[in-house]
Amino acid sequence: MPRDGGARYIRSMGRTMLYIGNKRYSSWSMRGWLACRLAGLAFEEVTIPLDLAETQARIRAISPSGRVPCLHHAGDVVWDSMAIAEYCAELAPGLWPADRAARAHARVVAAEMHSGFVELRRAMFFNLGRSMAGQGRTPGALADIARISALWSGTRARFGAGGPFLFGAGFTIADAFYAPIACRFMTWEPELDAGARAYVEAVLRYPLVEEWVAGGVAETWRSPRYEEAPAT
Repeated sequence: MPRDGGARYIRSMGRTMLYIGNKRYSSWSMRGWLACRLAGLAFEEVTIPLDLAETQARIRAISPSGRVPCLHHAGDVVWDSMAIAEYCAELAPGLWPADRAARAHARVVAAEMHSGFVELRRAMFFNLGRSMAGQGRTPGALADIARISALWSGTRARFGAGGPFLFGAGFTIADAFYAPIACRFMTWEPELDAGARAYVEAVLRYPLVEEWVAGGVAETWRSPRYEEAPAT
């Protein structure tokens, strides 16, 4: 099925649906789900298990890009986690910081997460049900972790007074985009400085993150390629 505007996919007219991959494995889905929940959006959640023979056909039936997450709301179809976050921020202003400089910084750090840190993603993949402490520490992954730690530290120093999150007391879209990194660090336990550890702990204690993690841990379906640590 083509990915362009000619793709024939299902629009859930009159219903708000969020299509996601397995909570255990899908960091992209976690970001979209968190944005929708932060916006207070009432939606039906549909999980499409990954790595099955029918997975791609099922996703292409509801998502023009052939990927999840994909939000169907009020006749609109939004199929990218960043686009879902921006869509939700229009529905519920306040998901980005109110101050213009802070808001610009929040967008740029979220965008860096959205497009970057490929080595970390590859070496320390997303799995909420395993402990792989000490593994995955490739040079590229460690370089990405150093960049993330510096990014968190710099953001917190400039904008984070008054609370444990990147922009202070409120959990913003920027935090939602780094929540899967906090989950990766929970699984792989790389060495972190004290500031990064404190931020990870705060994110993991956030109720919506706890809810997603609990859902991932409870899932029973397994994908072999996400259950064994890659050779380093």
